[in-house]
Amino acid sequence: MEKIRMDVPLVEMDGDEMTRILWKMIKDELLTPFIDLNTEYYDLGLKHRDETDDQVTIDSAEAIKKYGVGVKCATITPNAARVEEYNLKKMWKSPNGTIRAILDGTVFRAPIIVKGIDPYVPHWKKPITIARHAYGDIYKASEMKIDGKGKAELVFTDENGKEERVLIHEFKGPGIIQGIHNLDDSIAGFARSCFNFAIDMKQDLWFAAKDTISKKYDHNFKDIFAEIYEKEYKSRFEELGITYFYTLIDDVVARVIKSEGGFIWACKNYDGDVMSDLLATAFGSLGMMTSVLVSPDGKYEYEAAHGTVQRHYYKYLKGEQTSTNSVATIFAWTGALKKRGELDGNKALVGFAEKLEKATVSTIESGTMTGDLALITKLENVKKAESLEFIQAIRKNLEAIL
Repeated sequence: MEKIRMDVPLVEMDGDEMTRILWKMIKDELLTPFIDLNTEYYDLGLKHRDETDDQVTIDSAEAIKKYGVGVKCATITPNAARVEEYNLKKMWKSPNGTIRAILDGTVFRAPIIVKGIDPYVPHWKKPITIARHAYGDIYKASEMKIDGKGKAELVFTDENGKEERVLIHEFKGPGIIQGIHNLDDSIAGFARSCFNFAIDMKQDLWFAAKDTISKKYDHNFKDIFAEIYEKEYKSRFEELGITYFYTLIDDVVARVIKSEGGFIWACKNYDGDVMSDLLATAFGSLGMMTSVLVSPDGKYEYEAAHGTVQRHYYKYLKGEQTSTNSVATIFAWTGALKKRGELDGNKALVGFAEKLEKATVSTIESGTMTGDLALITKLENVKKAESLEFIQAIRKNLEAIL
């Protein structure tokens, strides 16, 4: 068959460890044989980020602003052990956090549902989408270790030099402090992204924080959501028969467990980080979770919701076979290709991406899957496939569909 053309590139961000290996397999087996793949490539592998003083991460985010769509492989956020392992110049920040801050977007994560992989909560019948605010809080925090007695204050100096002070704590001994912030414009962008996504999906939107304890910080989130909803979205929600409500984070956790799914759960940055992994696991596997960052002005960055699969990578380096789940990474590519096709009016590209998703799901449902899924599936007589073997099985099904 003739390869599908792409007139406008999408931004490709390569990553680290085992997911970098899968990235190449996916391109070689599932994409380049069928698409005249047009990407602007950025190597976000940890070594290259270190070589460029992390400028490559900033450049990739700016490229997404230019082209509108990006697809990203999982990357390492270095800790002290990684600094030593890779002989880094410094402990670089999370590339995901950097990109999210530049795009000022909201991360939407939802499980990939397949027959035979049942949720751990039996009455979850529909996917639950996590909407995660992608700016501020602990991800842009300033921290300090306190060695002894003293007074810690929160100080704001306005443009005229006037100071406002709030006591944090009178230290009687060693401890720690952390300063976090957020921006009204970013919170408003988060709210609008969530309301727009709910309208597109025709699903209820739940938002939760802890305004009873955080009477200024979290309460500000609550107030901005409420004001934007009342002024801009309430009538549209009512026309569609969907609802928006705010509740406390501990209350919403109980509601989620009792629900049947099929709604969007908006979370602050850290809450969304934790709860998206919890939902992914509860629905079956971290390898079965889609993730897309959507900016308020309609830029999209697709990625897998999991990490770089370090343990499998070390086995791979020893020449041992691995059975690593590539589904979320495949769906990152299909999500980006579909969006690129939608924006460009390229129906062939959209159709190909949809067929690749169908081929991936049907491969699992026919009994061929990676080790993580083989451990939890209700299907009988399944075949545990090695990493490349699984991708090649998907290719066979894809060729049959095409």
